[in-house]
Amino acid sequence: MGIRLEKFLAHYGVASRRLAKRLVIEGRVTINGKPVFIPGRHIDPNRDKVTYDGQLVINQPEYLYLMLHKPAGYLTTVTDNSGRKTVMDLVRAVRERIYPVGRLDKETEGLLLFTNDGNFSHRILHPSYKLNKTYHAWVEGQLNRKNIQKLRAGIWLKTGLTASAIVEEVRNRGKLTQYQIIIHEGKKRQIRKMFEAVGARVDYLKRTRVGSLSLGKLPKGRFRHLQTDEIQSLMNENVK
Repeated sequence: MGIRLEKFLAHYGVASRRLAKRLVIEGRVTINGKPVFIPGRHIDPNRDKVTYDGQLVINQPEYLYLMLHKPAGYLTTVTDNSGRKTVMDLVRAVRERIYPVGRLDKETEGLLLFTNDGNFSHRILHPSYKLNKTYHAWVEGQLNRKNIQKLRAGIWLKTGLTASAIVEEVRNRGKLTQYQIIIHEGKKRQIRKMFEAVGARVDYLKRTRVGSLSLGKLPKGRFRHLQTDEIQSLMNENVK
């Protein structure tokens, strides 16, 4: 039966499974010299020769794990056809091919992980592991108890009902109120849409923690390598 092509590419650090599927569709991956445009193909790693952008995918790279303090104004994507700034511009000093784990929308700041380890990325992103992500949101106005309870219980969005969340009011500053919100999902613009659903607009959003890993005092726009104990802690969280 072999192994699915996307899993093979993720294992060897080419890209996450989601991005690997896109690379296949774009014809950038070949098996034994022939382009493969349909994802889901199974290969035999011991017999088939797989290339990505003309380079043979063979040796397992040294796995890298980074955290970036993402500023606003950067897209969380590997490339952008319109030439806009991406988070990859902030990790150019890393010579190995890495990719972001999950996403933060353009105007959201905070903790963003990078790796070339597909298994690590899967453990962080897959909803079955329910890894908590902590955000601080500055919201226009102040929510009443009823709306806070709605956020905690789950909000109906176009993508379905959000899972329960931990929501706590932190402080007020003029017309803005800061809330801490903890979720384990990662739907597109989820927190902004959740607040919008209860009539509140998010003015500023920042992710401060992923699981046990805290952003700490890492300066905005800078990155650092994760320590071994930090990697192991993330990999072992919520293991069933």
